[in-house]
This record gives sequence, structure tokens and C-alpha cells, in this order.
Amino acid sequence: MRITCIGGGPAGLYFAVLAKLADPAHEITVLERNPAGVTYGWGVVFWDDLLDDLFRYDPVSAERISRAACRWDEYEVRATGKAVTHLAGYGFSLGRRDLLDILAARAVELGVEIRYRDELTELTEAGAADLVVACDGARSRVRDQHAEHFGAEIEVGRNKYIWLGTSHVFDTFTFGFEQTPAGWIWYHAYPFTADTSTFIVECAPETWAGLGLDSLDAKQGCARLQEIFAAHLGGQPLVDHRAEVGGTGWLNYRRLTNQRWDHGNVVLMGDAAHTTHFAIGSGTKLAMQDAMALADAVSGDDDLAVALERYEHRRKTALAPLQRAAKASSEWFERVPDYVDLPAKQFSYALSNRRGEYPTWRYLLHVATQSAGPRTLLRWALSTRRWHRARRRPGLAAASTAVSRPREPARLTAS
Repeated sequence: MRITCIGGGPAGLYFAVLAKLADPAHEITVLERNPAGVTYGWGVVFWDDLLDDLFRYDPVSAERISRAACRWDEYEVRATGKAVTHLAGYGFSLGRRDLLDILAARAVELGVEIRYRDELTELTEAGAADLVVACDGARSRVRDQHAEHFGAEIEVGRNKYIWLGTSHVFDTFTFGFEQTPAGWIWYHAYPFTADTSTFIVECAPETWAGLGLDSLDAKQGCARLQEIFAAHLGGQPLVDHRAEVGGTGWLNYRRLTNQRWDHGNVVLMGDAAHTTHFAIGSGTKLAMQDAMALADAVSGDDDLAVALERYEHRRKTALAPLQRAAKASSEWFERVPDYVDLPAKQFSYALSNRRGEYPTWRYLLHVATQSAGPRTLLRWALSTRRWHRARRRPGLAAASTAVSRPREPARLTAS
């Protein structure tokens, strides 16, 4: 089969890897409009469920991703006028560029052709492909060429947000809320290398305008935000990639869904097919799981139309609960002023339970683990669970991953 992937993000590269593993005879080309090694993202986050899937599908790339990732062992919540509180849980983060480099290297090893600086504008330019995979992002040009057929629907969120980076390395995943004369503004921050953290800032549009952020360019906006979050940044700067090209990166979140995901031999994948709010940190995970499902679907003996229909049904079913959770999460952040007067422990629990899923005992556990002793025990228990889960992963021994027994968990470690 001749396959062309339009877009060299995690979805396209990982699908190329899996399709080649399923059948080395496939002729697979990935077209990426950016130069090699260039990406405009910062760090991505994921959890054990994605690692489980990655080791199941390709232990080689999974081991490389696992080794390159950072791990945090809890969540920290800071807010003006409140004591610092903590939320149980752990996760992993990895630079987007590092992830793309790992996946691209693996694809090339398997015989995939990657063409950089190749910005396809018409589907006819994809050549005589049997399958064209449109994984060119939320503003997909391929999807837009058949917009009426795919039936894209976009719901625009109220809040303003911007993805930034900083050389201040946070100890763990941190939420920080600052009260200003124009209203509340907050960030989601997490480390993803030894010297860099992602720093996502969000606020209501009234606050955004009241702080003058609507009239500042990238450098000026970063300087204003550095003043607001000075107590959180340890004297380190904030960086907006767009500072070098003009403009600014402020956006409103766009929740994208499509009525249909395939059109003839063209199929949507990743953000071209769906988006979920960044507050649940699942964009990369869902894109790579799309790749897994599509690779499974096309590896059988069914006609392509049947395979693509099966892929769409499988992924829409899996996405539905996460999309509901993401919507509830984004709406919670649009109502931040309704919660900020709560005492510190109640406020952080409301943040943790923004999807409304937790039983009462979770609140009791949250309160009990705000002191150092119980919190340390809980982190150790989670570290032990993580170790046992990692040991059960398929292909772990073949990938030569060294997994040591859990000790007292560090605040930030390499995975």
C-alpha cells in the first residue's frame, strides 16, 4: 500500500512507524511543512495509560520516549492569599521537539521517507497514494478542502490563553493563580527538560484587556506577565516563540469535532479530526492513540472503506468521555471567580474535582494528605504502583529498559 501522511507531528510519524511494522512492504511518505528539528510547541504531558499502549505497539520507540521523559510526583496549587496545597498524582512530560526527533528517527530506521519543507496545498499533490492521512493539525488544509463533507464544527471557548516557555524549572506540575486589579490570571506549568518548563497562561477576556495584554506584542506581553508572576518564576524570563516573527500567541480555545472522518481514500487523524482542551493534557495521547487505531484498522483484510469506518467508530467511542471531561474542565476555568474565595484546601480540591467525578472519600484523603507525613506516604504508594505497572508492560525486557525498585520519590526525576 502507498500511504502519504500529511503532517509530521506525533500522529503522522507514529502512524508511519506502526504501519511499517505491520507491513514493511508499505511505501510510506510523511510530508512536513516545517524544516527538520523545528517545532513551535514546548513540552507535552502524558500518563501511564499512554506508556502502556506505546510499549504494546512498539517497545523500541516506547523505551526511548520513557527514558527521555521527566516525571513529577504530585501537583502543587498556589493562589494569592492562600497556603500552598498539593494534589495526589504523577505524570510524565517531554519536549515536543524531543518526541518528534524520537519518532522521526524510528520511522526512518524502518524505511519511512520524511520530506521536510514540503507544504502540500492541494490533495492532488499527494501523488497516487492508496491512503492519504490528514494529520496536519486543527486548522487542517486537507480537511478544509472538503469541509462540507467532513462537517467540521467549532465551539470557541471564552477564556484567552497562551503557551509560553521559561528557564525556571518547576519542581512539579504547578497551578498558580494571581489576583490583579483587572481580575484573576493563572498558569499551568510543568518541567520537561533539566532547564525548561512549559508555562501556559489563561484568564478571562476582561482580565486580558484590563491588563493591556490585548495591545502588547510578544516581548511586551511576556514582560508584563513576568511582572505578574514574578513570585513564581525565580527571576527567570518567559519566552513566546512568536517574539521573533512579530505578533503574539494569545488564542481562544477552539473545540473541534467532525461529523465524518474519511472521504474516499482520505482520513483525518489527531487534531485534524478532534481537539480537547489543554486543561486535561490529552492532545498528544489522543493523537498517538488515533495512530494506533488506524494502524490496526488498515492492517486487516477489509476493504479500505470498511477499515476507515471501523477506525472512526472505535476512536469516536473512546473519545466521547474524554471530550466530556475536557469540556467540564474548560468550563471550570471559565468560572474561576466562583471558587477563589474558598479556603485553600477546598479551592485546590475543587480544581482537582473539576470534572465532578470523585466520591466523598477523595476529599477526606485530600485534606489528610496536606501535611508532610501522610503526603510522603501517598507519594511513595503511588511510586510503588507506578513501578509495578511498568514491570508488566509488554516488550519491556526486549527494550532493555532499566526499572529500579521505588524509593522515596524525588520531586522531579527522569523517567
